[in-house]
Amino acid sequence: MKIIVLFNLKPGVSASDYEAWARTRDIPGVNALSSVSSFTVHRATGLFGSDAASPYDYVEIIDITGMDPFVADISTPEFQAMAAPFQDYADNPQFILTEDL
Repeated sequence: MKIIVLFNLKPGVSASDYEAWARTRDIPGVNALSSVSSFTVHRATGLFGSDAASPYDYVEIIDITGMDPFVADISTPEFQAMAAPFQDYADNPQFILTEDL
């Protein structure tokens, strides 16, 4: 199962500040969870076949082993403290649940 997260940065948030936090704290922290097979963060650069801008600044892909273990992992006080800055950076993130066909 994958969780796809789409979001823009909040007004006034520096992309370089967010990306530094993502590289040094978020990506290693989420990838360290036993319920996560893979976690990647991607900066959107545009829309394929168009000069239009992407409607979202960033896309996260979280590949998890199961929802219950993932919820248990992210519910710990340690993880909550590590992930808290995400709320300062991301403006109304959309968490899309998926399943493989």
